[in-house]
Amino acid sequence: MIRQIACSLLWLSVVLVAMRGSAGAQENWPRFRGADGTGVVEDDPRLPEVWDPETNVVWKAKIPGRGWGSPIVWGDKVFVSAVHSDEEYEAPKGGLYLGQGRGEPPDSVHHWMVYCLSLKDGEVLWKHEAHTGKPEVPRHPKNTYAAETPTTDGERLYVLFGDVGLYCYDLDGQLLWTHKIEPKKTLYGYGAAASPIVQGDQVIFVYDNLEESYIAALDARTGEPRWRVERDETKSWSTPLVWQHDGATEIVTTGEKENRSYSPEGELLWHFDGRMSVLTIPSPFVVDDLLYITSGYFQDNKRPVFAVRPGARGDIALEQGETSNEAIAWSLEKMGPYNTSPIVYRGYYYTLLDRGMITCHDAKTGELVYDRTRFPQGATFTASPWAYNGKVFFLDEDGDTYVMPVSKEFEIERTNPLDELCIATPAIAQGKLLIRTASQVYCLSNAEK
Repeated sequence: MIRQIACSLLWLSVVLVAMRGSAGAQENWPRFRGADGTGVVEDDPRLPEVWDPETNVVWKAKIPGRGWGSPIVWGDKVFVSAVHSDEEYEAPKGGLYLGQGRGEPPDSVHHWMVYCLSLKDGEVLWKHEAHTGKPEVPRHPKNTYAAETPTTDGERLYVLFGDVGLYCYDLDGQLLWTHKIEPKKTLYGYGAAASPIVQGDQVIFVYDNLEESYIAALDARTGEPRWRVERDETKSWSTPLVWQHDGATEIVTTGEKENRSYSPEGELLWHFDGRMSVLTIPSPFVVDDLLYITSGYFQDNKRPVFAVRPGARGDIALEQGETSNEAIAWSLEKMGPYNTSPIVYRGYYYTLLDRGMITCHDAKTGELVYDRTRFPQGATFTASPWAYNGKVFFLDEDGDTYVMPVSKEFEIERTNPLDELCIATPAIAQGKLLIRTASQVYCLSNAEK
């Protein structure tokens, strides 16, 4: 009996240590796709693999208006942005639009909102109206006026509404500063979508458009401009990445014309013409010292993937016919996704295609593991995948999440439905999964009911 009790206590202590370790490893989710931009977290027994609108739901919170920015988490707070209108207008819907955008912005007053929710129970702790007025630019029919994911450094919250401004709050909701952004024409009136990032004591954002594209850094404390560099780009919506390696720090951006890396002071470090897709949306990320860059508008013949080594300088473009060089470890010609960002998990590089297919490559070599394999008929994707507990998760636009065990074979283990339009990429923190649907945020976990 004593031995049984001792064994039980030992087992319980192991579980508790594992849970504390996981929580510490993924305590916060401060930007799009998490702190490192990969969408991957350490294993945690609290994180759910099964859910529906009632199962494993800790709470769900209605969010007025529309927004496709991901939730972010710091401590006991969840932050999310949205925009609502005084009058109804065309609601976003899933699917492909084949280059068709809205011709004019809606002629009604809109309200650009910031919400802070309790991570514990979903209660609204505070909300602020950042901006009020009629939109000056249109939006892609699938998009909203709150497409960007906020970011935080744990002291301040930075909320970007791409054609309006960047707004800085403390985490208790006090407005600290604003930075107005002059709206510019974008392709077919699609609008802006790239999310901001924090690097050191500055917040950085990219605004590529048809008139005056640039990357800019603002002082995180005051909002004063630090630097601004013009970009010869017109059609990219990719969130930049802070890449730290060997004592160096880079700000990595993608673009239709060139992929570029900047120093924290805005100096160009390296660049290359990657013959990128005409629409460049997926965000760069780093796993095991390889930087992954891709783009892949589905009707474009140019859909490349690049795995870049650290330490590059100057023009690192591949020569015609090359697939690698000193700076680029490997590349693929026609494997890039359209809207979704790829994911690397346990040695596999997964590419989720909007039209409901997936490919898998070896993350270190680019060798094909399995080619385009289709999800169940009708599944289409905009949200990027995420991974934990040996599983990769794929959220389709109808709210169905396909759960796939890591393997050399394609296998759907189960499907978790939420029965609502889902475009935003989820967030993960403190043993909780946060999924944003068209109308609300779900908090899902095995640990609490």
